[in-house]
Amino acid sequence: MPFAALPRSAPPARWWTQAWVLVLAGGLVMGLALGARHVQGLFLLPVTQERGWSRESFAFALAVQNLVWGLAQPFAGMVADRWGARRVVATGLVLYALGLLGMSQAATPAAFVIAGGLCIGVALSGTSFAVVYAALGRLVPAERRGWALGLAGAVGGLGQFLLVPGVQGLIDGWGWVAALGLLAGVAALMLPLAMPLNDRRAGAPAGAPASAPPQALRAALHEAFAHRGFWLLNLGFLACGFQLAFVASHLPAWLLDRGWRASDGMAALALIALANVAGTYAFGLLGARYSKKKLLAGVYLARSAAMALFLLLPLSTASLYLFALAMGALWLGTVPLTNGLLAQVFGVRYLATLFGFVFFGHQLGSFLGVWLGGAVFEATGSYGPVWAGAIGLGLLAAALHWPIDERPLPRLAREAWA
Repeated sequence: MPFAALPRSAPPARWWTQAWVLVLAGGLVMGLALGARHVQGLFLLPVTQERGWSRESFAFALAVQNLVWGLAQPFAGMVADRWGARRVVATGLVLYALGLLGMSQAATPAAFVIAGGLCIGVALSGTSFAVVYAALGRLVPAERRGWALGLAGAVGGLGQFLLVPGVQGLIDGWGWVAALGLLAGVAALMLPLAMPLNDRRAGAPAGAPASAPPQALRAALHEAFAHRGFWLLNLGFLACGFQLAFVASHLPAWLLDRGWRASDGMAALALIALANVAGTYAFGLLGARYSKKKLLAGVYLARSAAMALFLLLPLSTASLYLFALAMGALWLGTVPLTNGLLAQVFGVRYLATLFGFVFFGHQLGSFLGVWLGGAVFEATGSYGPVWAGAIGLGLLAAALHWPIDERPLPRLAREAWA
């Protein structure tokens, strides 16, 4: 009588599928993508002075970048949801390298807009929160999702922090052209980090329970667009983009206009990025325990208060550093909270796509924050009206988040029991 076959043990998980590897890879990609964007305010005066362009010309390129990022994000999310994040991240890194190289060689404002605005805008849609966070949301168990999103954001924030003094040193030592060229090289070298973010390994629709009937993309979009909270998130995120893009792009120049040194602007951006490491991780953990919409409302209120106090108090090294630390602690904490709220309400299957649509509101605000900063300064010689607008939008965003219904849709409970 033949012996009964012994049950086979499950093969050990490969090292690149471990949660810590996924978080590290996603965090480093975001660190490069968001860090290279975060330091672009350091290039404003060197580029415009050498090329003879206006601040509005430089600001318009960054404004286009933010708008293109927002327009491309839903489509990058759809591709990631359909074919996986790995291809999207790899394509984004290649485009990022080409865009940075193009910025360094641009001889006209139009060429600068194409490289820094169009090319990098598309690149950011494939290398930032929406695609990376959605991949982690599918690859990491639900009970560890808050930890994964928070830690990946913290790693990304650490990358931003390290890039600020590094890029300023490159600009001071080798010039802004070489600094952009070296950043392009770093983006190309990070291509292998896209490999672990393979959220299509199982072959089934990413994030869907094996026994659940698949939901069509059109049905998912109709479901989200009919939900009032989806639109409130979108509108509230506009304030986030306006505040962050304005501060990151114009704070160094605002300080130089007051007789401060370029190193002071660099130090402020570095402190923002450093505090963002702790802030993003903390809000990722807090979002797993407390109401995400209330945390979001609190973040916007605190940002507006920080900006108001910074403008009202006498400008000093202490006030600048305290402002930078406060803004940094609140900087990207909105992203894991917003992403987590979408996953909580709508599920994770089309998370990259849905976050892409919500993120368009963020990038519309970023476009306005960067462009209006330059346009208002050229027209009035002051950033005052834009500071006031940033404060007001923060108060509005807090009010918009409060009535959001953050209960999971009934469909999720039915799928869980299918």
